[in-house]
Amino acid sequence: MSENAQQPHLHISVQTNDFDLAAEYGLARQQSVNPGAIVCFSGLVRDVTQGQMHTGEQQTLTLEHYPGMTEQALTTIAQKAAVRWPLQAIRIIHRVGTLLPTDQIVLVVTSSAHRSAAFEAAEFIMDYLKTSAPFWKKQVAGAHSEWVASRESDYRAAERWTSVD
Repeated sequence: MSENAQQPHLHISVQTNDFDLAAEYGLARQQSVNPGAIVCFSGLVRDVTQGQMHTGEQQTLTLEHYPGMTEQALTTIAQKAAVRWPLQAIRIIHRVGTLLPTDQIVLVVTSSAHRSAAFEAAEFIMDYLKTSAPFWKKQVAGAHSEWVASRESDYRAAERWTSVD
């Protein structure tokens, strides 16, 4: 583990409910001792424009997962971040079920005494969520639907961390 001698507060949730960004920030602040930075990343569902999807139609994104397996994968990703950076708190929320464009889909919160550690850890966690977390996404627009494949750019982003894994 890095210069942080104790394990960070770790909280993982896979849920259908939306989350309150301000409340999650407040929790990370409470769980941190003299933090120099708290980084909050909230990912949103975008309008679907790739593949056979057509703009102008009602669009949804449905996320499926295997309960238990997914939470363990997210915990493993968070633990890898905790080994690499001196973190005080890590919060990951990933939503499942059917979501609409602009809905919040994922939250990653990291706190540290150091700004760079909090930013890098949040980016690391997101890169691995995109490539290693067992979620399956199906986009639907009107009568068209298709499963969303992982993008090569997501794997390239995650590769930059492997030289130190």
